[in-house]
Amino acid sequence: MPGSESAPLHVRGVFLPDETERDAWVLDGRLTFTRPLVEAETVAGSGWIIPGFVDAHCHIGLAPDGFVPDADGQAVQALLDRDAGALLLRDAGSPVDNTSVQARTDLPRLIRAGRHIARPHRYIRHLGIEVEPDRLVDEVITQAARGDGWVKLAADWIDRSVGDLAPVWPDDVLAAAVAKAHELGARVAAHVFGEDALTGLIAAGIDSIEHGCGLTDELIAAAAVTGIPVVPTLINIDTLPSIAASAAEKYPVYAAHMRALHATSRDRTRAAFDAGLPIYTGTDAGGSLPHGLIRDEISALVGAGIPQPDVIAQASWRGREWLGLPGLVEGAPADFVVYETDPRADLAAIHAPRRTVLRGIVVG
Repeated sequence: MPGSESAPLHVRGVFLPDETERDAWVLDGRLTFTRPLVEAETVAGSGWIIPGFVDAHCHIGLAPDGFVPDADGQAVQALLDRDAGALLLRDAGSPVDNTSVQARTDLPRLIRAGRHIARPHRYIRHLGIEVEPDRLVDEVITQAARGDGWVKLAADWIDRSVGDLAPVWPDDVLAAAVAKAHELGARVAAHVFGEDALTGLIAAGIDSIEHGCGLTDELIAAAAVTGIPVVPTLINIDTLPSIAASAAEKYPVYAAHMRALHATSRDRTRAAFDAGLPIYTGTDAGGSLPHGLIRDEISALVGAGIPQPDVIAQASWRGREWLGLPGLVEGAPADFVVYETDPRADLAAIHAPRRTVLRGIVVG
Protein backbone atom coordinates (compact mmCIF):
# COMPACT_ATOMS: atom_id res chain seq x y z
CA MET A 1 0.00 0.00 0.00
CA PRO A 2 1.48 3.41 -0.96
CA GLY A 3 2.62 5.50 1.97
CA SER A 4 1.88 2.84 4.59
CA GLU A 5 4.63 3.82 7.05
CA SER A 6 5.06 7.06 8.95
CA ALA A 7 8.69 8.02 9.73
CA PRO A 8 9.50 10.78 12.25
CA LEU A 9 9.42 14.16 10.54
CA HIS A 10 10.36 17.71 11.47
CA VAL A 11 8.91 20.94 10.06
CA ARG A 12 9.41 24.58 10.86
CA GLY A 13 7.22 27.44 9.68
CA VAL A 14 4.43 29.83 10.53
CA PHE A 15 1.46 27.78 11.68
CA LEU A 16 -2.00 29.10 10.88
CA PRO A 17 -4.24 30.35 12.27
CA ASP A 18 -2.15 31.24 15.34
CA GLU A 19 0.55 32.89 13.17
CA THR A 20 3.36 31.52 15.32
CA GLU A 21 6.63 30.46 13.72
CA ARG A 22 7.79 27.30 15.45
CA ASP A 23 9.11 23.79 15.12
CA ALA A 24 6.85 20.76 15.04
CA TRP A 25 7.42 17.05 14.74
CA VAL A 26 5.42 14.16 13.38
CA LEU A 27 5.42 10.93 15.36
CA ASP A 28 3.19 7.98 14.50
CA GLY A 29 1.10 10.18 12.27
CA ARG A 30 0.45 12.81 14.94
CA LEU A 31 1.68 16.35 15.42
CA THR A 32 3.70 17.39 18.45
CA PHE A 33 5.43 20.63 19.38
CA THR A 34 7.72 18.91 21.87
CA ARG A 35 11.08 17.81 20.51
CA PRO A 36 11.24 14.00 20.53
CA LEU A 37 14.23 11.89 21.47
CA VAL A 38 14.36 10.24 18.05
CA GLU A 39 15.97 11.65 14.92
CA ALA A 40 13.53 13.22 12.47
CA GLU A 41 13.84 14.21 8.82
CA THR A 42 13.26 17.92 8.16
CA VAL A 43 10.72 18.23 5.36
CA ALA A 44 10.45 22.04 5.44
CA GLY A 45 12.51 24.63 7.25
CA SER A 46 10.32 27.64 6.52
CA GLY A 47 7.00 28.62 5.02
CA TRP A 48 3.34 28.97 5.98
CA ILE A 49 1.59 25.87 7.22
CA ILE A 50 -2.14 25.03 7.08
CA PRO A 51 -3.98 21.73 7.66
CA GLY A 52 -4.78 21.35 3.98
CA PHE A 53 -7.96 22.40 2.20
CA VAL A 54 -11.42 20.90 2.58
CA ASP A 55 -13.57 20.05 -0.42
CA ALA A 56 -16.87 19.99 1.44
CA HIS A 57 -18.96 19.00 -1.56
CA CYS A 58 -17.64 16.44 -4.00
CA HIS A 59 -18.63 13.02 -5.28
CA ILE A 60 -16.03 10.24 -5.23
CA GLY A 61 -17.23 7.55 -7.60
CA LEU A 62 -19.15 9.89 -9.87
CA ALA A 63 -17.70 11.42 -13.04
CA PRO A 64 -19.10 13.71 -15.75
CA ASP A 65 -19.34 10.71 -18.05
CA GLY A 66 -20.82 8.23 -15.58
CA PHE A 67 -20.13 6.19 -12.46
CA VAL A 68 -16.69 5.11 -11.24
CA PRO A 69 -17.30 1.91 -9.26
CA ASP A 70 -13.72 0.60 -9.18
CA ALA A 71 -11.22 1.41 -6.45
CA ASP A 72 -8.47 2.41 -8.88
CA GLY A 73 -10.67 4.94 -10.63
CA GLN A 74 -11.82 6.38 -7.33
CA ALA A 75 -8.20 6.67 -6.19
CA VAL A 76 -7.39 8.69 -9.30
CA GLN A 77 -10.16 11.14 -8.36
CA ALA A 78 -8.98 11.42 -4.77
CA LEU A 79 -5.37 11.93 -5.85
CA LEU A 80 -6.41 14.86 -8.03
CA ASP A 81 -8.03 16.43 -4.97
CA ARG A 82 -5.03 15.71 -2.76
CA ASP A 83 -2.55 17.12 -5.24
CA ALA A 84 -4.59 20.34 -5.36
CA GLY A 85 -4.17 20.65 -1.60
CA ALA A 86 -7.46 19.12 -0.39
CA LEU A 87 -6.66 16.68 2.40
CA LEU A 88 -10.23 16.32 3.66
CA LEU A 89 -13.24 15.54 1.47
CA ARG A 90 -16.92 15.43 2.28
CA ASP A 91 -18.59 13.19 -0.26
CA ALA A 92 -22.02 14.73 -0.75
CA GLY A 93 -23.64 11.57 -2.02
CA SER A 94 -22.29 8.84 -4.28
CA PRO A 95 -24.11 6.19 -6.31
CA VAL A 96 -21.34 3.65 -5.65
CA ASP A 97 -19.40 2.26 -2.70
CA ASN A 98 -16.38 4.53 -2.25
CA THR A 99 -15.10 3.21 1.06
CA SER A 100 -11.97 2.01 -0.75
CA VAL A 101 -10.67 5.56 -0.49
CA GLN A 102 -10.87 5.39 3.29
CA ALA A 103 -8.68 2.30 3.31
CA ARG A 104 -5.70 4.04 1.70
CA THR A 105 -3.32 6.11 3.80
CA ASP A 106 -2.09 8.12 0.79
CA LEU A 107 -5.55 9.45 -0.09
CA PRO A 108 -7.44 12.36 1.53
CA ARG A 109 -9.62 11.68 4.52
CA LEU A 110 -13.16 11.03 3.31
CA ILE A 111 -16.41 11.70 5.14
CA ARG A 112 -19.29 10.04 3.32
CA ALA A 113 -22.99 10.89 3.08
CA GLY A 114 -24.28 7.63 1.64
CA ARG A 115 -26.47 8.03 -1.46
CA HIS A 116 -28.59 10.99 -2.43
CA ILE A 117 -32.22 10.67 -1.42
CA ALA A 118 -34.57 11.90 -4.14
CA ARG A 119 -38.07 11.41 -5.53
CA PRO A 120 -38.85 9.52 -8.74
CA HIS A 121 -38.50 11.80 -11.79
CA ARG A 122 -37.34 14.70 -9.59
CA TYR A 123 -33.57 14.36 -9.77
CA ILE A 124 -30.75 13.05 -11.94
CA ARG A 125 -31.75 9.60 -13.10
CA HIS A 126 -30.08 6.64 -11.34
CA LEU A 127 -27.99 8.91 -9.13
CA GLY A 128 -29.94 8.65 -5.90
CA ILE A 129 -32.27 6.37 -4.00
CA GLU A 130 -35.74 7.38 -5.16
CA VAL A 131 -38.61 7.28 -2.68
CA GLU A 132 -41.97 8.93 -2.28
CA PRO A 133 -42.51 11.29 0.68
CA ASP A 134 -44.08 8.63 2.88
CA ARG A 135 -40.80 6.69 2.71
CA LEU A 136 -38.41 9.58 3.27
CA VAL A 137 -37.90 9.11 7.01
CA ASP A 138 -37.22 5.39 6.56
CA GLU A 139 -34.65 6.11 3.87
CA VAL A 140 -32.97 8.71 6.05
CA ILE A 141 -32.54 5.99 8.67
CA THR A 142 -30.96 3.71 6.06
CA GLN A 143 -28.58 6.31 4.64
CA ALA A 144 -27.61 7.63 8.07
CA ALA A 145 -26.38 4.12 8.87
CA ARG A 146 -24.41 3.92 5.62
CA GLY A 147 -22.73 7.30 5.83
CA ASP A 148 -20.27 8.92 8.18
CA GLY A 149 -22.59 11.25 10.02
CA TRP A 150 -24.17 12.92 6.98
CA VAL A 151 -27.31 12.40 4.89
CA LYS A 152 -27.84 14.09 1.52
CA LEU A 153 -31.27 15.20 0.26
CA ALA A 154 -32.23 16.48 -3.16
CA ALA A 155 -34.51 19.29 -2.01
CA ASP A 156 -35.43 21.00 -5.26
CA TRP A 157 -35.38 20.14 -8.95
CA ILE A 158 -37.36 20.88 -12.05
CA ASP A 159 -41.03 19.93 -11.76
CA ARG A 160 -41.98 19.27 -15.37
CA SER A 161 -45.66 19.65 -14.60
CA VAL A 162 -45.09 23.34 -13.79
CA GLY A 163 -42.02 23.88 -15.94
CA ASP A 164 -39.81 25.32 -13.23
CA LEU A 165 -37.80 24.52 -10.12
CA ALA A 166 -39.98 23.40 -7.22
CA PRO A 167 -39.51 21.80 -3.79
CA VAL A 168 -39.14 18.03 -3.86
CA TRP A 169 -40.55 17.33 -0.37
CA PRO A 170 -43.54 18.65 1.58
CA ASP A 171 -42.37 20.79 4.50
CA ASP A 172 -43.82 18.53 7.19
CA VAL A 173 -42.15 15.44 5.75
CA LEU A 174 -38.88 17.31 5.39
CA ALA A 175 -39.03 18.42 9.03
CA ALA A 176 -39.67 14.85 10.18
CA ALA A 177 -36.76 13.55 8.12
CA VAL A 178 -34.28 16.12 9.44
CA ALA A 179 -35.48 15.49 13.00
CA LYS A 180 -34.96 11.75 12.57
CA ALA A 181 -31.43 12.28 11.23
CA HIS A 182 -30.62 14.48 14.22
CA GLU A 183 -32.06 11.87 16.57
CA LEU A 184 -29.64 9.37 15.00
CA GLY A 185 -26.69 11.72 15.40
CA ALA A 186 -26.44 12.57 11.71
CA ARG A 187 -26.44 15.91 9.94
CA VAL A 188 -28.36 16.66 6.74
CA ALA A 189 -27.10 18.44 3.63
CA ALA A 190 -29.56 19.56 0.99
CA HIS A 191 -29.12 20.25 -2.70
CA VAL A 192 -31.14 23.39 -3.42
CA PHE A 193 -30.84 25.79 -6.35
CA GLY A 194 -33.93 27.96 -6.09
CA GLU A 195 -35.82 29.99 -3.52
CA ASP A 196 -38.99 28.04 -2.78
CA ALA A 197 -37.52 24.99 -1.04
CA LEU A 198 -35.32 27.05 1.27
CA THR A 199 -38.10 28.15 3.60
CA GLY A 200 -38.90 24.56 4.53
CA LEU A 201 -35.25 23.57 4.77
CA ILE A 202 -34.39 26.42 7.12
CA ALA A 203 -37.46 25.79 9.27
CA ALA A 204 -36.56 22.08 9.46
CA GLY A 205 -33.11 22.90 10.83
CA ILE A 206 -31.07 21.75 7.84
CA ASP A 207 -27.36 21.47 8.62
CA SER A 208 -25.88 22.47 5.28
CA ILE A 209 -27.29 24.35 2.30
CA GLU A 210 -25.61 23.13 -0.89
CA HIS A 211 -25.51 25.68 -3.74
CA GLY A 212 -28.11 28.01 -2.20
CA CYS A 213 -28.15 30.51 -5.06
CA GLY A 214 -31.80 31.27 -4.26
CA LEU A 215 -30.95 32.76 -0.86
CA THR A 216 -32.84 36.05 -0.75
CA ASP A 217 -32.18 38.63 1.95
CA GLU A 218 -35.21 37.36 3.89
CA LEU A 219 -34.05 33.75 3.67
CA ILE A 220 -30.52 34.69 4.64
CA ALA A 221 -31.85 36.45 7.73
CA ALA A 222 -33.82 33.32 8.66
CA ALA A 223 -30.78 31.09 8.15
CA ALA A 224 -28.61 33.47 10.17
CA VAL A 225 -30.71 32.86 13.30
CA THR A 226 -28.97 29.51 13.73
CA GLY A 227 -25.99 30.14 11.45
CA ILE A 228 -26.72 27.49 8.83
CA PRO A 229 -23.59 26.84 6.74
CA VAL A 230 -23.65 27.32 2.97
CA VAL A 231 -21.48 25.48 0.45
CA PRO A 232 -22.03 27.57 -2.70
CA THR A 233 -20.08 25.44 -5.23
CA LEU A 234 -19.67 28.55 -7.39
CA ILE A 235 -17.63 26.85 -10.09
CA ASN A 236 -20.46 24.36 -10.51
CA ILE A 237 -23.08 27.11 -10.49
CA ASP A 238 -21.24 28.46 -13.52
CA THR A 239 -22.69 25.49 -15.43
CA LEU A 240 -26.27 26.73 -14.94
CA PRO A 241 -26.34 28.78 -18.17
CA SER A 242 -25.51 25.68 -20.21
CA ILE A 243 -28.22 23.73 -18.36
CA ALA A 244 -30.63 26.56 -19.14
CA ALA A 245 -29.67 26.57 -22.81
CA SER A 246 -30.39 22.84 -23.14
CA ALA A 247 -33.82 23.27 -21.54
CA ALA A 248 -34.88 26.62 -23.00
CA GLU A 249 -37.03 25.34 -25.86
CA LYS A 250 -39.13 22.97 -23.77
CA TYR A 251 -39.03 24.74 -20.39
CA PRO A 252 -38.45 28.46 -20.99
CA VAL A 253 -39.51 29.55 -17.47
CA TYR A 254 -37.10 27.09 -15.89
CA ALA A 255 -34.32 28.19 -18.22
CA ALA A 256 -34.84 31.85 -17.38
CA HIS A 257 -34.89 31.02 -13.67
CA MET A 258 -31.60 29.12 -13.89
CA ARG A 259 -29.94 31.98 -15.75
CA ALA A 260 -31.16 34.44 -13.13
CA LEU A 261 -29.86 32.27 -10.29
CA HIS A 262 -26.47 32.16 -11.93
CA ALA A 263 -26.41 35.90 -12.55
CA THR A 264 -26.94 36.72 -8.87
CA SER A 265 -25.00 33.80 -7.35
CA ARG A 266 -21.95 35.86 -6.36
CA ASP A 267 -24.05 38.60 -4.81
CA ARG A 268 -26.11 36.06 -2.86
CA THR A 269 -23.00 34.29 -1.58
CA ARG A 270 -21.46 37.56 -0.44
CA ALA A 271 -24.72 38.58 1.23
CA ALA A 272 -24.83 35.29 3.11
CA PHE A 273 -21.27 35.83 4.30
CA ASP A 274 -22.01 39.40 5.35
CA ALA A 275 -24.95 38.11 7.41
CA GLY A 276 -22.62 35.79 9.31
CA LEU A 277 -23.35 32.48 7.61
CA PRO A 278 -20.30 30.19 7.36
CA ILE A 279 -19.32 29.79 3.71
CA TYR A 280 -17.37 26.61 3.03
CA THR A 281 -15.59 25.47 -0.09
CA GLY A 282 -17.01 22.72 -2.27
CA THR A 283 -16.48 22.00 -5.94
CA ASP A 284 -19.28 19.51 -6.72
CA ALA A 285 -16.56 17.52 -8.46
CA GLY A 286 -17.77 14.31 -10.04
CA GLY A 287 -20.99 15.75 -11.41
CA SER A 288 -20.38 18.01 -14.36
CA LEU A 289 -16.84 18.85 -13.24
CA PRO A 290 -13.67 16.80 -12.73
CA HIS A 291 -11.88 16.47 -9.41
CA GLY A 292 -8.94 18.59 -8.31
CA LEU A 293 -10.57 22.02 -8.58
CA ILE A 294 -10.57 23.20 -4.95
CA ARG A 295 -8.24 26.09 -5.83
CA ASP A 296 -10.65 27.27 -8.50
CA GLU A 297 -13.47 27.38 -5.96
CA ILE A 298 -11.30 29.31 -3.52
CA SER A 299 -10.55 31.84 -6.26
CA ALA A 300 -14.25 32.07 -7.14
CA LEU A 301 -15.19 32.85 -3.53
CA VAL A 302 -12.54 35.55 -3.36
CA GLY A 303 -13.86 36.88 -6.65
CA ALA A 304 -17.34 37.00 -5.14
CA GLY A 305 -16.07 39.57 -2.66
CA ILE A 306 -15.44 37.43 0.41
CA PRO A 307 -12.20 38.60 2.05
CA GLN A 308 -9.34 36.31 1.11
CA PRO A 309 -8.26 35.58 4.72
CA ASP A 310 -11.78 34.37 5.49
CA VAL A 311 -11.92 32.20 2.37
CA ILE A 312 -8.61 30.52 3.26
CA ALA A 313 -9.70 30.02 6.87
CA GLN A 314 -13.03 28.45 5.98
CA ALA A 315 -11.45 26.43 3.20
CA SER A 316 -8.96 25.00 5.69
CA TRP A 317 -8.99 24.97 9.50
CA ARG A 318 -12.55 26.24 9.95
CA GLY A 319 -13.92 23.76 7.43
CA ARG A 320 -11.98 20.99 9.07
CA GLU A 321 -13.37 21.91 12.48
CA TRP A 322 -16.91 22.02 11.05
CA LEU A 323 -16.49 18.44 9.85
CA GLY A 324 -15.16 17.30 13.22
CA LEU A 325 -11.39 17.24 12.76
CA PRO A 326 -8.85 19.38 14.60
CA GLY A 327 -6.45 21.84 13.07
CA LEU A 328 -2.72 22.00 13.72
CA VAL A 329 -2.70 21.46 17.47
CA GLU A 330 -0.82 19.14 19.79
CA GLY A 331 -1.74 15.53 19.12
CA ALA A 332 -3.76 16.27 16.00
CA PRO A 333 -3.46 14.15 12.87
CA ALA A 334 -0.41 15.29 10.92
CA ASP A 335 -2.22 16.57 7.86
CA PHE A 336 -0.71 19.79 6.52
CA VAL A 337 0.50 21.70 3.49
CA VAL A 338 3.46 24.07 3.52
CA TYR A 339 3.33 27.14 1.25
CA GLU A 340 6.15 29.54 0.40
CA THR A 341 4.08 32.61 1.36
CA ASP A 342 0.96 33.33 3.37
CA PRO A 343 -2.01 32.14 1.25
CA ARG A 344 -4.26 34.64 3.04
CA ALA A 345 -2.28 37.44 1.36
CA ASP A 346 -0.89 35.72 -1.74
CA LEU A 347 -3.49 33.62 -3.52
CA ALA A 348 -0.93 32.45 -6.06
CA ALA A 349 0.78 30.52 -3.24
CA ILE A 350 -1.92 27.85 -3.20
CA HIS A 351 -0.89 26.74 -6.69
CA ALA A 352 2.67 25.92 -5.60
CA PRO A 353 2.76 23.92 -2.36
CA ARG A 354 6.26 23.24 -1.07
CA ARG A 355 5.37 20.11 0.88
CA THR A 356 2.27 18.05 1.59
CA VAL A 357 2.01 15.68 4.53
CA LEU A 358 -1.00 13.42 5.05
CA ARG A 359 -1.39 11.13 8.05
CA GLY A 360 2.23 11.86 8.86
CA ILE A 361 3.43 10.69 5.43
CA VAL A 362 5.06 12.98 2.85
CA VAL A 363 2.86 12.73 -0.23
CA GLY A 364 3.98 15.80 -2.13
